[in-house]
Amino acid sequence: MPRGGKKGHKGRGKQFSNPEEIDRQMKAQKELEENPGAEKGSTSGSEEESSSDDESEFKKRSGVEGLIEIENPNRVSQKSKKVTEVDVSAPRELSRREREEIEKQKSKERYMKLHLEGKTEQARADLARLAIIKQQREDAAKKRDELRKVKEGEEAKAKR
Repeated sequence: MPRGGKKGHKGRGKQFSNPEEIDRQMKAQKELEENPGAEKGSTSGSEEESSSDDESEFKKRSGVEGLIEIENPNRVSQKSKKVTEVDVSAPRELSRREREEIEKQKSKERYMKLHLEGKTEQARADLARLAIIKQQREDAAKKRDELRKVKEGEEAKAKR
């Protein structure tokens, strides 16, 4: 039960449209779609035809749009092109994401080329690390050879 004596909106009566009214509106809508430039009671005169075009433009706009000319730079008007006007061979503009992706791939290729040539900082560091590892392995191999020779010498002495 509502408080304070106020009544809710749910108990209001419903209003239904007449089927005849709906049919009449549908017919009027179809006529406008079939003949968008035609008006009721217009005669064939060059002056009246030009004025009817202006009036039909006002009728297309509803509300405030008909009264105020607004230039919206963000509004894209869809202009249909004929098939003969479309140039398929013309290069199409890439989107920002596509341009960035291509740029990224090119820079990666440039970096890999420089890296293989040993001109990047990372390549120099890798080569220095590789040289150190090679040196350590050579030293370890020399020590193993010396230990093996010492062992062979001891075993030769022990056999005698």
